[in-house]
Amino acid sequence: MINSAEYWEKRYKRGRNSGSGSYGRLARFKADVINRVIAETRAASLMDFGCGDGNQLSLMTPLPYVGLDVSRTALAALRARFADQPLYRFLHPDDLPGNLRCDITVSGDVIYHLVEDEVFETYMEDLFQHALRFVVIYSSNHEEPYTGSHIRHRRFTDFIAARFPEWRRVLHIPNPYPWDPARKTETTFSDFHIFAAPAQAGAG
Repeated sequence: MINSAEYWEKRYKRGRNSGSGSYGRLARFKADVINRVIAETRAASLMDFGCGDGNQLSLMTPLPYVGLDVSRTALAALRARFADQPLYRFLHPDDLPGNLRCDITVSGDVIYHLVEDEVFETYMEDLFQHALRFVVIYSSNHEEPYTGSHIRHRRFTDFIAARFPEWRRVLHIPNPYPWDPARKTETTFSDFHIFAAPAQAGAG
């Protein structure tokens, strides 16, 4: 089994980017949905659990933002790229204050890269514990036998139902570009799953 954090640190050190999901039409779709969530919920802050190279961030509505990534190489590049944006902070998960919470937490194309069970569980705990109102997840949500690569599909909604039963999935948005192995850079197995905190889920 690979070490997921080491994989991404090495990837960014080699000058590679966050992958096709953060570029082109896939990135635009993700940004459209996240920007709509920000607008419709009138969110005042957002925490991104896996900000990568920042290309996805460049398409998002500016608001007080905390970007987290396991790659310190990526974080250094982000701080330089967005040095003139006072609303943005970039942190390694090890440096995330336990009491820091945002209206929305986002996980975009990250969960299926968390191949280790302990890493996955810690990540999911943090994703929900640092959210005040909504959790926005964009990922695959099915089980497949793990083959030893940097991708491991999980039915994460089962984990949420068991660990955070008070949070309700209030919206499922299928992506408009379903996975096609012949068009790997233009299609995806990820959909949006939006969860609301108890007060939010019961509103209206």
